[in-house]
Amino acid sequence: MILILLRVAITLLIIYLLYKGIKYLFDPKRKLELAHEKEEYYFHDDARNPRKNFFITYKGVMFQGEKYLGEADRSFDVVNIFVWPDNPSNLQGFKVEDFRFMETEIKSNYPHAKIDWKSPIRELLSKET
Repeated sequence: MILILLRVAITLLIIYLLYKGIKYLFDPKRKLELAHEKEEYYFHDDARNPRKNFFITYKGVMFQGEKYLGEADRSFDVVNIFVWPDNPSNLQGFKVEDFRFMETEIKSNYPHAKIDWKSPIRELLSKET
């Protein structure tokens, strides 16, 4: 009897560990951190929840975007987005084209949104226009 319970317990433990391992492999935050370390582009967002901020990693710099809900075309949608880098000192080497690329990626997810960058990016983009 004890041997059967031990086998069931070990089987349940193996199933639990497999579940946790698969859940860890497909975790979007882990993918975001991995892309940040590899200095690749990754967009992490919960589009169903407008209160949650989104994260973008691009060329080794982490950006955070704050979404604001409002009225757009007779419906409620995200209408304002404020984006800022987590560490502005890492922006060395970034060009205007890099920020325009990120804007187009954000616009593909939120077409009605007006994107505002926080300082010092705002000043760089205002010189461009």
